Amino acid sequence: MKAIKQIVIVAMTLTAGVAIAAKVVDWRDLDKTHKHVQEAIHEMERARAANHYDMDGHGAKAEELLRQAERELALAVESAKAAH
Repeated sequence: MKAIKQIVIVAMTLTAGVAIAAKVVDWRDLDKTHKHVQEAIHEMERARAANHYDMDGHGAKAEELLRQAERELALAVESAKAAH
């Protein structure tokens, strides 16, 4: 169980790091980041389903935080598109 938690944490950290590390130039970059977060959500769903447990609630919390980030990025993309 610890190994799975660590794998999930590393995957999420890498995904977030890649998304944040890239220089944002325009809405297309924000859209790419949005897609990375969506991929992370799907990976989290698969990990939770494959393991048949909730990792003491941390899996659900991490997934909800990713969903919040996804919604905010979607709004940011729309806002950036409207500004152009």
